[in-house]
Amino acid sequence: MKFTFLGTGTSQGVPVIACNCSVCSSEDPCDKRLRSSFMVETDGLRIVIDCGPDFRQQMLRERVSTIDAILITHDHKDHVGGLDDVRAFNYFNGRPTDVYSTSGVQRSIRREFSYAFHKEPYPGVPEINLRKINNKPFHIGDLQIIPIKALHYGISNFVFGYRIKELTYITDAINIEEPEKKKIRGSEVVIVNALREKKHYSHFNLEEAVALLTELRPRHGFITHISHQMGLHQEVGGKLPQFISLAYDGLSGSL
Repeated sequence: MKFTFLGTGTSQGVPVIACNCSVCSSEDPCDKRLRSSFMVETDGLRIVIDCGPDFRQQMLRERVSTIDAILITHDHKDHVGGLDDVRAFNYFNGRPTDVYSTSGVQRSIRREFSYAFHKEPYPGVPEINLRKINNKPFHIGDLQIIPIKALHYGISNFVFGYRIKELTYITDAINIEEPEKKKIRGSEVVIVNALREKKHYSHFNLEEAVALLTELRPRHGFITHISHQMGLHQEVGGKLPQFISLAYDGLSGSL
């Protein structure tokens, strides 16, 4: 299995428009963060998790010529805003793109990209196969995907993380209940979000993310969905436990 961090930033990305802070002004490539997205290649499949506004740029950077499926964590714009660009894959691969999400997320996609679902769509619009999932394992081909339900904000706004073999990816979470943690345990690689060092109402902060990874104790933990408020990549990374790394755009690994 190969995995690639397509983007590791928050909804605004880094640098943030009009911001002159030390992170947004940094010349370190690790401090340049597109909106969060992730790619897994295994068993002859290429699967992307989330399809934000930077999807086109990410696909071009990684020279991706085909994808087999997109998994959506939730319906916020920074996670679905790039779905229009699957039409390039439709054209060159000659088939619609399978997009897996909950029924609630499907409603949002139909509303946001209504032109793609007309009975007589305009030629060239994205061809999207919406495939409904819930909090139960499902398969893409012979590959099992295990959803991980996590609280995002309030008392009922949830996101789905995903476990694929020995890798678990979770973003935009503020709490994970024990039954869902059990699904994660035993993963060799666990990726979780951390917005900044200061506590936040809808995302793990750095301390919370480190505590979760320390509890789960994978062979390697990564932190993603990072804002400019986190601080410089090199400085923050130097303070982390040895088995935890701040992810950066383009970082890849294998299992």
